[in-house]
Amino acid sequence: QVQLVESGGGLVQAAGSLRLSCVVSGGSISNYAMGWFRQAPGKEREFVATIGWRGNIYSADSVKGRFTISRDNAKNTVYLQMDSLKPEDTAVYYCAANSRGIAAAMTRYDYWGQGTQVTVSS
Repeated sequence: QVQLVESGGGLVQAAGSLRLSCVVSGGSISNYAMGWFRQAPGKEREFVATIGWRGNIYSADSVKGRFTISRDNAKNTVYLQMDSLKPEDTAVYYCAANSRGIAAAMTRYDYWGQGTQVTVSS
């Protein structure tokens, strides 16, 4: 059973930085494309970024130049470095894994973490 556990969320002031981590157990992330999604209060969950097993990356326009996704297969961990944070980045951030390749659609993902809260104050 593949399990994903996110950490690293918290409260930060606008223009600050946070790094989220997602540790995977029950399987090797080298077999999966990994993604980050977020859900703000009252809004639908949305795509943030994804990274393939070869390191190819695709990010949402809203976070390009500010957020960086990376992976460490040896540690079975994927990261989301978030810089220049804005209040509109406030959301619960979810990590997800899929065996088909990088994708922005949530329906492509097989496994999900429980989420970590990120709150950006103005």
